[in-house]
Amino acid sequence: MAQHSLRDRVAIVAMGCTRFGEHFDVSAEQLAVDVVSDTLDSARMTTEDIDAFWLGTYVSGISGMALARPLKVQGKPITRVENMCATGSEALRSAVYAVASGAVDVAMAVGVEKLKDTGYAGLLSPKIQDDGTRVNTSAPANFSFLAPAYKERYDVSSETFRDAMTHVAWKNHANGALNPRAQFRKAVDKETIARAPVVAGDLGIFDCSGVADGAATAIVVRAEDAYKYTDKPLFIKALSLVTGSGSGVADEDYDFTTFEEVVSCAHTAYEQAGITDPCDQLALAEVHDCFTPTEIVLMEDLGFSRRGEAWSDVLAGKYDRDGALPVNPDGGLKSFGHPVGASGLRMLYECWLQLRGEAGDRQLDTAGRTMALTQNLGGAPGDCVCFIAIVGTSTSDPSQNDAAPSR
Repeated sequence: MAQHSLRDRVAIVAMGCTRFGEHFDVSAEQLAVDVVSDTLDSARMTTEDIDAFWLGTYVSGISGMALARPLKVQGKPITRVENMCATGSEALRSAVYAVASGAVDVAMAVGVEKLKDTGYAGLLSPKIQDDGTRVNTSAPANFSFLAPAYKERYDVSSETFRDAMTHVAWKNHANGALNPRAQFRKAVDKETIARAPVVAGDLGIFDCSGVADGAATAIVVRAEDAYKYTDKPLFIKALSLVTGSGSGVADEDYDFTTFEEVVSCAHTAYEQAGITDPCDQLALAEVHDCFTPTEIVLMEDLGFSRRGEAWSDVLAGKYDRDGALPVNPDGGLKSFGHPVGASGLRMLYECWLQLRGEAGDRQLDTAGRTMALTQNLGGAPGDCVCFIAIVGTSTSDPSQNDAAPSR
């Protein structure tokens, strides 16, 4: 058995993203209509040009009719998918696979979530039916175990690790302050972050991502057709998904300093994309900073930092917007917000803007680096899934890179 690479076979030719935030005056259906309409307009398409749709939503719709109804689409396949926090990415993965297989020519992935009206606070989720051994603890409680485990394993003082967690939140809020689509558009000083009320364990309010409403989209086509729609497509270099067995929560020796699913997922993604040194080859990374210690651990699991050194790299500014490898330059989950079904596509939207030189005040210097990475983590330590996508501005086929746009 093998996971075969789709490298340079499919291209993204249009993307869209709403502002994330508290949209009490807008329905999930309206969010979907707004973002789909904007994306289609940017590509000079209509719904008739889309052969198939994939809708990613966690709790804001059942079946493809949740998208067909507001778009008034008839006679087309629309599939609703869900994979926890990787739901939007799952929609993209399905759309890409459909195009790569030849089943359709043009596909659209849509991620939408309306959480604020439900009263969801990012704490307890509805408990699924199981054998009764799973404990329905909150997300902050689950991820709070990362900090003490990391400090003990790598002999990092509580004060130093607190500083590293604070830096992650400070960095992502500073980035989000430059982003007109972010939920929280205000920089926060480090003292305020460090002294915030505690939520769980070492996690304060500013160590936790926000709960938001929002939507994001992507249109994908075969790579050889990309320049029919845009002169700046992004080509899929890698799509990797790893689903854990959930055994970590039952293992007394489970190590809370790493996500095995992320390590495995990254290995496959790098192999597919031909990446040997991610810090040197990636222009940016959008990672799943659901909580500040999560981002620190992810820096090691993704191979950006050596084991036990991510806290030091964070404090040295390696992942700042002007650092060696900018991480979450759009503000991340922490500042941009986290409407579950849309987050994966939102991450990719930042790569779309940055690699095309369209990110405005937060534009990075991407000269010499043509690839970017997104990473979703769904679930909790020991009980999660991981998705990684890598995209780039050029392909390994010179004839495609030289193609002249016709639209």
